[in-house]
Amino acid sequence: MHANKGVFAVLLGSGVSRSARVPTGWEVTIELVRKAAALQGANCEPDPAAWFLQTTGKEADYSALLDAVAKTPAERQQLLRSYFEPTDAERDEGAKMPTKAHRAIAELVKLGYVRVVLTTNFDRLLEVALNDVGVYPTVLSTPDHIEGALPLVHTGCTIVKVHGDYLDTRIRNTPEELSAYPEQFNRLLDRVFDEFGMVVAGWSADWDEALRSAMTRAPYRRFSTYWSSRGKPSAKAADLIARRGATLVNIEDADSFFHRLAEKVKSLEEFSRPHPLSAAVAVASLKRYLSEQKHRISLNDLVNGEIAQVASHTTGPGFDVNDREVSGQSVLNRLRAYEAVASTLMQMAFVAGQWSEGEQLRVWERALTSLATRRAQGGVVLWSELQRYPATLLLYAMGMGAVLAERWETLHRLFSVHVGREGREDKRVVEVVPIWGLFELGADAMKVLPGREREHTPLQNHIEGLLLDLVGAHFDSPAAFSLVFDRFEVMAALAYAAPQVARSQTGERYWTLPGAYGWRSDNRQRIFQEVSDSLTSTGDGSPLVTSRLVGATAELGQANLKELQQFIPQFRWR
Repeated sequence: MHANKGVFAVLLGSGVSRSARVPTGWEVTIELVRKAAALQGANCEPDPAAWFLQTTGKEADYSALLDAVAKTPAERQQLLRSYFEPTDAERDEGAKMPTKAHRAIAELVKLGYVRVVLTTNFDRLLEVALNDVGVYPTVLSTPDHIEGALPLVHTGCTIVKVHGDYLDTRIRNTPEELSAYPEQFNRLLDRVFDEFGMVVAGWSADWDEALRSAMTRAPYRRFSTYWSSRGKPSAKAADLIARRGATLVNIEDADSFFHRLAEKVKSLEEFSRPHPLSAAVAVASLKRYLSEQKHRISLNDLVNGEIAQVASHTTGPGFDVNDREVSGQSVLNRLRAYEAVASTLMQMAFVAGQWSEGEQLRVWERALTSLATRRAQGGVVLWSELQRYPATLLLYAMGMGAVLAERWETLHRLFSVHVGREGREDKRVVEVVPIWGLFELGADAMKVLPGREREHTPLQNHIEGLLLDLVGAHFDSPAAFSLVFDRFEVMAALAYAAPQVARSQTGERYWTLPGAYGWRSDNRQRIFQEVSDSLTSTGDGSPLVTSRLVGATAELGQANLKELQQFIPQFRWR
């Protein structure tokens, strides 16, 4: 649906309005039989339809019955309103009001994904839901409506009420009335079934012979048909499913089905949203603001504006922490949605990591604090923890920029940003945001990602690929990029463990952040040698020490490095 905007039509049967406690046309007809019997002082139970046939020699007919109990058009309308329009009490109970399904379909219409709705229902619940979101559809319920209607391509939304509207007594209800449609309806249905894909819900297909015929005679299947069903489809529905080559979708109910469909389409739209400020323009502006201190206010506004964009676009329905559907694909979709919103910020952060100095880093420290403190209480734990994922992306991007430029003081400042945690002690960003700190469930939770089930560091590998696409042009080769990525993670591991090493006399067990460097031995050995050489050759004057990145002294830095070397074999890749 997302890839084919406006291509799908929706076919709704009475099941969609069932949860709103709206009666079907046949249920109204039976109620009218009871009223007609009461006028005659007769008892029509237990089978009102059989009583009516025996008494009159005719099948129960909606229009004739309505005429018998209410003589004028105004009286008929008032009678029918009681069946389809809510009283104040019913409104308070939510009865005869648009359901979650109606409102979800209205959202899909508003966004332009659905333009045509076919319905066998007489009620106006969908029209109300559409009006509530500012959409005023063209409603076709009689042949003369169709004759005077604009072509479907020229209307924002068209509702085709194939059995009529409850305020028009010409509705189709009996088997004879449902066996054939006027020619105007047949021509319109032929076009819809030929030119649109179809999402079917709440329709059994058992009683509507004319509608079955229209679907059967459609010559082509240009687009897919999806048939939702709460259980095993009826024999007639199964036949249509086979003829249309439809995909059967098992659902709990129409409300949850359409709500989920709308939320997923909106998530994909959020993921595909063109960013309001292109990355190239944002990065060019950032470079200009970094060039002189006089631009500090503009720099602050630029970064804060981008953080606000990320925050505002990652709080909608597509980021619901209560969504119970947790699968490899849903996790990947959630990651990509965050990444799409944060991509410009990441490219800015990579450049900022290379060139920011002194006070210019404060805005980025505040940005990290803001993003790293985002975590809702309750909900699905994985989704709650992923709320800090934009902070992870920011740290990796800016940290890699700092590593590339060997700005160790910048890296230390980023790692040392404090993150407040409700009811618990504050922690440094390096303890909360990197992959192994991000998930209380453990980083192995990311092995659910499609195609990464057997990888040692699935999310690191995912982020590495993302960053390579975004900033790879700054490196001579993918191998050079990979080395800087591993160098960043080694520095994060040493920074994480530095306080432990300083307290080593307490007997505290050494633990730090695993990373891809754990299984990329060539990169690891090269990086370890670089760190050792710096600490050995310049001692306490090493930039790694003066920045306090790996330890307060060269001796503590060497001890930290030795502990990390001994710790690596303890990595338990599962």
